[in-house]
Amino acid sequence: MPDTEQPYVDTLANQLHTRHPDLLATAENDLAVLRTRIALTVAFIHDPTYDHNARTALAQRLGLPGPAHPKTTPETT
Repeated sequence: MPDTEQPYVDTLANQLHTRHPDLLATAENDLAVLRTRIALTVAFIHDPTYDHNARTALAQRLGLPGPAHPKTTPETT
């Protein structure tokens, strides 16, 4: 955002905070819920106990970084 727009954005934010604090609180709560869901999704994507292909597909669909490639372990004979 160009520096010339920042005062305008600040003014709008102050008006929202002053005139509609309930809406601001609702938006903040909704944002907290979304952040929690994203954190849980990212944790799932990087949890090696789940199927790698499913985690990779989910990450691609959501536009998130994919899981690390599974480590191969030498077979014991």
